[in-house]
Amino acid sequence: MDIAQYNADWLRAWTEKDVLRLLEFYHPEVEYRDGQVPQGVKGHAALKAYLEGLFAATPPMTYIPDEVWPIPGGYCGRWYCTVTLPDGSARRLRGFDLVLLEGDRITFNEVYTHTLP
Repeated sequence: MDIAQYNADWLRAWTEKDVLRLLEFYHPEVEYRDGQVPQGVKGHAALKAYLEGLFAATPPMTYIPDEVWPIPGGYCGRWYCTVTLPDGSARRLRGFDLVLLEGDRITFNEVYTHTLP
C-alpha cells in the first residue's frame, strides 16, 4: 500500500466532511480517539454519529498531509489544517494521527492536535 497516497485520500475525505466516504476507510469495529472523545468511540455506528455531530458543529477545515512514517501494523501521519472561521479569519493546527490497519481498513485511530501561532 502507498501510505502517503492512502493518507492524502483519507485527509481529503476529512476536508470534504464526507462521513460515508470516511467510513469506507474505517474497519466496522474501529476504535477512534481524539481530543473531543479521549475515551474513544467504537464501531461504525458510533463513529458515524460522532462525525455527523462534529462536522455539523465545525467550520470548513482544510487538511494538508505533511509526512507519514510506516510503523508495524500501520503508520503515523502528520498534517496541517486551516480552519476558516465564520468571520473569514483562519486558525491553523498541526496534527498527528496514529493509524493501525487491517488490510486497507483503519482499526485504530488516535489523533493529537495543537494550535499554531
